[in-house]
Amino acid sequence: MNLFDLHCDTLYKSVTQNLPLDDTSMQVSQTLNKDDKRIQCYAIWIPDDYSPGKAEQIFYSAHKKFTSECKRLGIKFIEQGESVYNCFKNNVNSALFTIENSSALNGKIKNIERFSKLGVRIITLTWNDSNIVGDGAGVLHPQGITEFGQKVISEMENNNIVVDVSHASEMLFYDVAKIATRPFIATHSNSRSVTNHRRNLTDEQFNIIKNNKGIVGVNFHRDFLNNFSDTANKYDLIKHIDKFLSLGGENTVCIGTDFDGCNLPVDITGSESLTEIYEMLLKDNYKESVIRKIFYENALNFFENFDNKRIM
Repeated sequence: MNLFDLHCDTLYKSVTQNLPLDDTSMQVSQTLNKDDKRIQCYAIWIPDDYSPGKAEQIFYSAHKKFTSECKRLGIKFIEQGESVYNCFKNNVNSALFTIENSSALNGKIKNIERFSKLGVRIITLTWNDSNIVGDGAGVLHPQGITEFGQKVISEMENNNIVVDVSHASEMLFYDVAKIATRPFIATHSNSRSVTNHRRNLTDEQFNIIKNNKGIVGVNFHRDFLNNFSDTANKYDLIKHIDKFLSLGGENTVCIGTDFDGCNLPVDITGSESLTEIYEMLLKDNYKESVIRKIFYENALNFFENFDNKRIM
C-alpha cells in the first residue's frame, strides 16, 4: 500500500519533546511494508499563543531537527525545486516539510522566500485563532484576510509554496478563493455535511477547491469524524470519503491523517491502521483504482502539476 499523507504533527512532537522521529510513541511509524512507498508531509505546528519571535524560532529549530532526522533515518527530504513525483518513484520513504500557522513568518514577508529555499512546500495559513494573515475557524467574529495576508498569498504562489486553508475561517477561505491565482488545498479537513463542525468544509467549499484543481485530505481526528466524537470509528472516516466522492471528488480526495496531533477514534492507532482502512474500502466495493487515487495518486498528481506550473 503506497501512501501520500498530507499532514501530521509528528515533527512538532519530536521538536518539543526532544524525541527522534522514529520514537515508539509516534503514531507515524517509520517501518514500511516491503514494496510500499510513502511521502509524509511533516508539519511544524505553531500554537496560537506563541509570540511571533518564538514562532519563527521554533520553525528554525524544526528545520534543523527535520534535516538531521531525515539524514539519520534515510528519509528523502524533498526540497524546493525537486520533483515530488520523481522522488516518490526513486525513493521508498520521502518527506515534505510544511508549516501549520503562518505566524512562523514573524510578520516578515521576506521569510516566505527564505522558507521556500529551506524546503517548505505547504503553509497552513492559520490555526484556530487569528494571526497576521487572517482568522482561524475558532474565531467567532472573523474579519477575513488582512492586507499582509494578501501579500502572503501572492508571495507563496511566487515561491512555489502551496496555500493550505485547513483551519481557516469561512471568511478567510472565501477571500483566498477570490485572490488565489494557483490551486490551493485543505491538507486535513472533513465534510461538514457529515459532521457539523466548523473546522470541516461545506459542500460549497469542497467544490471550490475541486473546481480549482486543489486537493483535500481527510482528517482522522475523532471530533471531525462524528457529531458524537466518543463513538467515532473507521466507518465514519469512510462516510466522509463517500461524501466527497459524491460531490465528484474522485481526483480531489486524499489522506491527511493529522497523526500525532489529534485524538484518534478507538479503532485507529496510527500508521498500522491505514492498511486496514485500505482493505475496508476494497470490501466496500471501491474500485482499487479509486483507492489508489485517494491514498497517493491524487496528491502526487497535484504536486507534479503545481511544481511545473501547469494549467490543471
